[in-house]
Amino acid sequence: MIVQPPAVLLTGGAGYIGSHTAVELIGAGYAPVILDNFCNSSPKVVDRIGRITGIVPHVVDADIRDAAALEATFARFPIAAVVHFAGLKAVGESVAHPILYYQNNVSGTLCLCEAMLRHGVGKMVFSSSATVYGNAAEVPTPETAPPNPANPYGRSKYIIEQVLADVAAANPSWRVVILRYFNPAGAHESGLIGESPRDIPNNLMPIIARVATGRHDRLRVYGSDYPTPDGTGIRDYVHVADLARGHVAALARLLDDALPPIATINLGTGIGHTVMEVVRAFEHACGRRIALDVVARRPGDVTSSIAAVGQAESRLGWRAQRDLDSMCADSWRWQTANPDGYGQ
Repeated sequence: MIVQPPAVLLTGGAGYIGSHTAVELIGAGYAPVILDNFCNSSPKVVDRIGRITGIVPHVVDADIRDAAALEATFARFPIAAVVHFAGLKAVGESVAHPILYYQNNVSGTLCLCEAMLRHGVGKMVFSSSATVYGNAAEVPTPETAPPNPANPYGRSKYIIEQVLADVAAANPSWRVVILRYFNPAGAHESGLIGESPRDIPNNLMPIIARVATGRHDRLRVYGSDYPTPDGTGIRDYVHVADLARGHVAALARLLDDALPPIATINLGTGIGHTVMEVVRAFEHACGRRIALDVVARRPGDVTSSIAAVGQAESRLGWRAQRDLDSMCADSWRWQTANPDGYGQ
């Protein structure tokens, strides 16, 4: 008798974190099914996943708000659990277009939950964000810190968390792990997959990488008067491959029913780095100076954001393994091998 690996639906699975998670899932013996509308990703990533793992995952080109597409997907594949990445994620865009974010992120999740309920699938790992904490009073920030999101993107994530808690409370068979991760960085060590935003990057490291390759003239450093060692903001950067492993660990606990109906867990390193520390580490990785301008602070930016990581260790048996130098080296390898990303 041939035992088929558990099928896991990855919404937004062609994106930056989703694609790395697909690689880790295949390596752990799962069968990922990627559902993505490719609004901020590339179909080319699927073949790259196949080159890394030797297995090309199934792909459904669809939006999570498309009820018919979701129905067909759950009918076609024996989905055991869902890892939910799909969502818009640019803070500035969310401020300018809040309805778009609530419609896509929140309404999309409602459509997904309805499909799961219809098909008796009650296990989900949800990709949330440390933005739900806002300007947290306690740093490192534990999962018990009161949520205080400062923008529509963060609020959309927190609303989804509340929706999932309510659905789990109403359906005793449901189990949900909410992963609040801090600042993803780096790329797969092969250089085959990495962060490839369609527009100007929102995250620090891909902007630095583009300056290093000459695609952008200079890096803007927002603020040098924070109460930190060099005056620039501190963030907890976590390697995307470590994040992917965290999702696999959470999924394994879900499928073993080893967690309560709702578990909220931070994924980070527990170590903070200033913007200038990241710049210097990237300069070391690429062997080039990063041209930069120091400008005024951006509204809404916090001084420091660092994860308390005890829950990830105790509940998931997970901890980050890669340091900032590894993130920079892997990011530079990806950037030099793929100067135009996936060329979308």
